[in-house]
Order: sequence, then C-alpha cells, then structure tokens
Amino acid sequence: MTYFRSNINAMKGYTPGDQPKVKRLVKLNTNENPFPVSPKALKALQEFAGDLRRYPDPVASGVRKAAAAFVGLEEENIIAGNGSDDILTIVMRAFVGEGDKVAFPEPSYSLYPVLADIQGGSQVFIPLTEQFQLPENTLELLKGCKVFFVPNPNAPTGNLFDKAMLRKICSEFDGIVLIDEAYADFAVENCVDLIGEFDNVIVSRTLSKSFSLAGARLGFAASNKNLIDGLMKVKDSYNINMLTQVVGEASLLDLDYMYECRDKIIETRTKTADSLKALGMNVLDSQSNFLFVEPIVIGAKDYFDKLREHNIITRYFPAETTKKYVRITIGTKEEMDEFIEVTKSIIEQ
Repeated sequence: MTYFRSNINAMKGYTPGDQPKVKRLVKLNTNENPFPVSPKALKALQEFAGDLRRYPDPVASGVRKAAAAFVGLEEENIIAGNGSDDILTIVMRAFVGEGDKVAFPEPSYSLYPVLADIQGGSQVFIPLTEQFQLPENTLELLKGCKVFFVPNPNAPTGNLFDKAMLRKICSEFDGIVLIDEAYADFAVENCVDLIGEFDNVIVSRTLSKSFSLAGARLGFAASNKNLIDGLMKVKDSYNINMLTQVVGEASLLDLDYMYECRDKIIETRTKTADSLKALGMNVLDSQSNFLFVEPIVIGAKDYFDKLREHNIITRYFPAETTKKYVRITIGTKEEMDEFIEVTKSIIEQ
C-alpha cells in the first residue's frame, strides 16, 4: 500500500553531487567556489546581534535591495530564495499544474524534470545540437508549454546559448521563460536586460557559485513587478533564515572581493583548458566555473574512475548525450595543477 500520489511513486528524485567525507581530497564535482566567503560577510556574521527567537524578515528586504543594485534593477523586481533551487521550485509551483507542459533543453540541469514530476507536469525536452546550442525549431517544440527553463550558461556543458535565439524565444513564446543564470558571473554576457524587453522573462541567480555561499543557501530571481508579486504569493512564508540574510546581504555589498575571486577562477579555467587541450582532449568553450571535457584518449567513465582513485572527484553523467564527457569544477591553482599532473599520469598509463 502507498499513500503517495502516483506521479511521486513513479518518479526518480534528484541526485546531488557527492559530498565525500575524505580528509585528503581534491573536490571538483559540484561547482563550488574554491575561495572563502567575503571577509566582510564573515565579519557581519561574527558580529550578528539578531534575536533568533524571532522570525526573519519574510521578504529578505536587505538581500533584495542589495541584489537589485547588483543587477541594476529595483527592490520590487527581486524575490529571494533558499538557493536558486528554491526559485525554480517557486516558479514551477506558480505556473505549472498537473498535466501542463514544461520544457527544458537536453542535456541541462537534472533538477528541472524532477520538479516537473513533483508538480505532475508533462516534460518536453528540447534536444540540443551537436554544438550544444538550441535547435532552429525550438519555438515549434515549445508550443503548448507553460514554462521554458533554460540554463545560460548551460549546465553541464558550460556554454552560452545564442542570445539572438533567446531573444526570439522570449518575443514569440506565449509562456514563461525562466533563464537560469547560476553561472552568469563567469560569462561574458547575461540576459538581465531581457527583463525590460519582455513581460514573460524571469532571470534566476545563485550566490552559491561566484559568492562562495553554497552552504548558506541563497539565490534570487529578477523580473517585472507583476511576476515578482505573483511569485511572492507562492514562496514559503520565511524561506530565508536570519543568518543567511546577514551573510548574503554583506556578500552582495562586497562586489570587489567577488570579482577578484571570479577573475582568478576564469584565469585558472583558461590555463586548465589549454593544458587539457595540449594533452589531446576536447574541451568545450566554457563560460562557467567548470569545464566539460571529452577525454578522447581514454573513455570518460574510465577517466572519471581513475581520477577518483587519486582522490580527485569530478562529475560523470552517463546519459546518451553526455556519456563521452566529464565535468570538472575549477578549483584553486594548486588543485588544478595537481589535477593536470594526475591526468598526465593517467594518459601515460
């Protein structure tokens, strides 16, 4: 006997990346930032004088104001979430009912279909081209869909989608376009400007990647006031705790530190990609804090396993469209130097 809804019984849950409890480990599997949280944010947390007996600000006003300034909008254009995954959940709950069609690229973030399953939505996969771009018939495939979730830069491939194509989709698609910009701070462009052009666009961001706050769980979405007001009705009452609000607001106000760390990651990303290419590997152009690598000289799963034998943890996705690749988070310069040396030894074997 089961008490669950039939769609819950039938679905598979989201599989997070490993968080191994190994002392000597080079952890390159979950796209975390290798640098510490902002010193100013840490100081704000250490000096926290709030009253934890009380509920936190239900709309995270300080975070919203700082996030709005960061992306060049107003506080009314921002909603805060318990990580950007919370934002994705809120959007799914707000716009997708049982049987409604919801679309996402294939391959892309594996949480999207899980959230659709929870809602009882019908999944529509948009197969990417061999260059991992949206196909020319994307709009045709989106017909009848309520929401299109599109990560840009894409995960797990790391590439940006053609912005002219995204603009055309936003203009002609009659549903909501959620542009998931979890990695936008590592990219050469973003889509925040589309919010002012189209009334169906929501852009989500996270502080897990570029702001080193994966453990604090904080994200936000930006959109027009009408959509933000609607999403506010759907979110949990107090979805951002006091401590996260304190450290998140302080981080958003210390942009110089974020950009300094971001630039180091991009520099290391370029150096690592060049080193892998010199070893005969196919490395996709990345606009994120990770690389999507086709080993060529060794099978991807074999490469993944051999790295793990050396306590270097990466991410392997066995699906048909991704099974030739390994995703590698950019760590510190020292970690990536070790990663390259181990890779050389694996190839030489």
